[in-house]
Amino acid sequence: MPRYRALLRTPEFTPLFLTGAAQIGAQTIAGLGLATLVYRATGSPLLSALALFGPSLAQLVGATTLLSAADRLPPRAAISGIALFFALGTAVLAVPGLPVWAVLAVLFAEGLAASLGGGVRYGLLNEILAREDFLLGRSVVNMSVGVCQIAGFATGGALIALLSPRGAVLAGAGLYLAAAVLARTGLGARPPRAEGGPSVGETWRTNRLLLAPPARRRAYLALWVPNGLVVGCESLFVPYDPERAGLLFACGALGMLVGDTVVGRFLPARLREPVRFPLQSLLAAPFLLFLLDPPLPLALLAVTVSASGYAASLLHQERLMALVPDELAGHALGLHTSGMLALQGVSAALAGTIAPYTSPRTGMVLLALGSLAVTFLLARAESVSTSSPSA
Repeated sequence: MPRYRALLRTPEFTPLFLTGAAQIGAQTIAGLGLATLVYRATGSPLLSALALFGPSLAQLVGATTLLSAADRLPPRAAISGIALFFALGTAVLAVPGLPVWAVLAVLFAEGLAASLGGGVRYGLLNEILAREDFLLGRSVVNMSVGVCQIAGFATGGALIALLSPRGAVLAGAGLYLAAAVLARTGLGARPPRAEGGPSVGETWRTNRLLLAPPARRRAYLALWVPNGLVVGCESLFVPYDPERAGLLFACGALGMLVGDTVVGRFLPARLREPVRFPLQSLLAAPFLLFLLDPPLPLALLAVTVSASGYAASLLHQERLMALVPDELAGHALGLHTSGMLALQGVSAALAGTIAPYTSPRTGMVLLALGSLAVTFLLARAESVSTSSPSA
């Protein structure tokens, strides 16, 4: 399609796109290998969920301490340096006999780095693309996430079967190293987007500024909470069906790919606002079927349909960027990414806590109900705000 070809010809977009794709592949392969390794060693759904989504918990700490650096560091150096840090940290996770507390410590450090990396990467994307191309650019990035997760979970599952979970973790480390090389050689040298040095105080000040208007708060909550709770559902795939978890994850990635393709390329501009919240409700609704303990084909279909609802994030991101000044784009997108991943980590921990006292499928249903409730409340608040003369 002409618009996709024009996007890929935009200077620096392709190397940034490929760098992100390599990192998603690395995260997927290494995460599945590590979650399987931890589950086999401990039998704990909580520790297994934390192994897969634990770095997300550290995003909350990074969002309140490091995020001001997202607009105050040279993008190429920051992106390549963070990818190299992940390569080294992931290689450490493959060391035989590493105690669980050490695994969690490494994951926490990686989560801190990721909280900064999201802001740098998406701030650079916003700088590279014209504003009218941002939705399409983000949809292509999200589509690559779906493709790389499908390939990553399939590859991770094969590596676990043919080699070992530890072999999958090492393969992930190698992909992170490739991402660092891609960023260093493919991106141009750009100055920081904002002046001054990063600091905790500046991070807090800008966070307060971004969250002050009610409309921006609603946009952030819509990006953080419903999606995070559904990721909590997904974090229980390993204890729900250890042998087919990779297949469930791959179907989720396929659904996300389809949803992002349709919304990013084909949804008319006039429909974007009306479908934001209905599309987001599709995230949680299919997980209610797990209350009936569905057969595998129906479970795979439910997960695929559910993940197509992640495309609502594209619409909420577009809404957020319309409310944010350009000079704060990196910090604003970093806050979105960090908050989203932090909620995913919290939800994964919550899911892992609920499952031992109920069951994995019951945990999925409870978190899905929570996601639907939050989506409904946010949609209602948005409706009241837009209909109020003082809004």
